[in-house]
Amino acid sequence: MPQYLYQAAYTPESLAAQMKNPADRLAQVGEMVAKSVGAKILAGGFSYGDYDIAVILEADSNTTAAAIAVAIASGGAVKSAKTTPLLSGDEWIETLKQASSVTYTPAK
Repeated sequence: MPQYLYQAAYTPESLAAQMKNPADRLAQVGEMVAKSVGAKILAGGFSYGDYDIAVILEADSNTTAAAIAVAIASGGAVKSAKTTPLLSGDEWIETLKQASSVTYTPAK
């Protein structure tokens, strides 16, 4: 099943609300996405810097992963987010093999 790296930065209001009522949102959201669209959070954690949370998500398709990202964004708790499709080791090897047959000339 395809995997995705999802990173999000909370709004100040969301962080303030979480400070008032601390909870493991990673576990809560993981349960929600599993029940609603069958996706699964494989790993994740909270961070600081550009993003406040990062997860490895398994979903059956790009559209399912995108739907999750859109639903989260529409809730107003995140100010920015990024979803990156991840290739398996086998897919990466196939990519490298195919890259040698791609014809490309850079602009000069």
